Amino acid sequence: MEAKSEEAVAATLQQEQVQMPPVLEEKEKKRVLVAVDESDESIYALKWTLDNLFLYGSTSTSHVVDKKQKDEEAGVVILVHVQQPFQHFIFPTGPGVYASSSAIDSIRKSQQQNTALLLSRAKQLFKGRPIKAETIVCDGDPKDMICQMAEQTHPDIVVVGSRGFGKLKRAFLGSVSDYCAHHVKCPILIVKPPK
Repeated sequence: MEAKSEEAVAATLQQEQVQMPPVLEEKEKKRVLVAVDESDESIYALKWTLDNLFLYGSTSTSHVVDKKQKDEEAGVVILVHVQQPFQHFIFPTGPGVYASSSAIDSIRKSQQQNTALLLSRAKQLFKGRPIKAETIVCDGDPKDMICQMAEQTHPDIVVVGSRGFGKLKRAFLGSVSDYCAHHVKCPILIVKPPK
């Protein structure tokens, strides 16, 4: 009876194994760029990356780190967060129109706080893993900036989350992952969350 249960467990583990992208199979120290934003889908993509692209330990599926491997880094994850460009809001006040500098400062400060919280949340996922985290925060259109950061940092692969827009929404709203898939000049992995 025990032999059958061990075989069943081994078969289940084989089914759960994720096939490593060929670009990463040969590399000991991987360099992965992950785009993060406030969405749960991007945090899921980061978790998926840490769990599946950085397999370390004595076997290819083991996440157990021995003492020697604990001191060595398995690679680098570059977290890229793109803030939407700030549009100056103009408030009408009587005959003239002006932008309140205190309102602009308040909005920028709020953006910085939200970014700090997001990156802190993302870095929590690295605890106990021999993976170095680097962060890049930039302003602009997320589609263009992710492609630009991929070109500047030369990662082995770019990972982005997918919100799962349908064809109609994607046509009208645009899709960051779809745009990156067509414009990034290195391999890209789009991670869809489970339903």
